[in-house]
Amino acid sequence: MKVIEKNLKAVANRRRLAIIKYLKENSEATVGDIADAIHLSFKATSKHLGILSAVDIVDKDQRGLQMYYQLNKVTDSILRALISNL
Repeated sequence: MKVIEKNLKAVANRRRLAIIKYLKENSEATVGDIADAIHLSFKATSKHLGILSAVDIVDKDQRGLQMYYQLNKVTDSILRALISNL
């Protein structure tokens, strides 16, 4: 139950939901790409991505100076259902 609670708290934010929706539609993106798309600062977007990454909703991949994010394919069934509705 504690894991489900943490995951739900992580997605209980409109900015993080916007990030999840963007990654669902674009498969992967840099922090800058996501920040531009959801009209949020780089720093704030990075913070939200850190929260999503901490609960394994998104995966990150460092390539040179850029960090790329994508949705984790192995998410909880409750989260998969939520993401499919975005």
